[in-house]
Amino acid sequence: MDKKYKISFDFDSTLDREDVQEFAKQLVKDGHEIWITTSRFDTESSLKKGWWWIEKNNQQLYEVAEECGIPKENIAFTAMIDKIKFLEGKNFLLHLDDDETELEFIEESDDKCVGVWVELKTWKETCINLIK
Repeated sequence: MDKKYKISFDFDSTLDREDVQEFAKQLVKDGHEIWITTSRFDTESSLKKGWWWIEKNNQQLYEVAEECGIPKENIAFTAMIDKIKFLEGKNFLLHLDDDETELEFIEESDDKCVGVWVELKTWKETCINLIK
């Protein structure tokens, strides 16, 4: 049996893309533990602050997560904190993102998580090679 990994996806301009969603669905089907790590604010704490519009903005994220088979408990809202602060020490194989600064922070950390830039034409092949 192939080894199963923890894999993280950014949402905006990454997992909101259909090609990335199809890849995430396949990874879920293959038994990998898939997470969404987003810079967004979570709905509950935002509502407490009176930021009612966050709930509507997050609805698409929840719908895509459900469609891809990603459980709600596997969604990490970093509230604009660097994503490496969440990813570090949690045994993620890779994080796919469109934000080059976030990817630089991941690469500069001592963590083994590999940042992959979704804007590369070969992003999917890069991810598959890491998983192999």
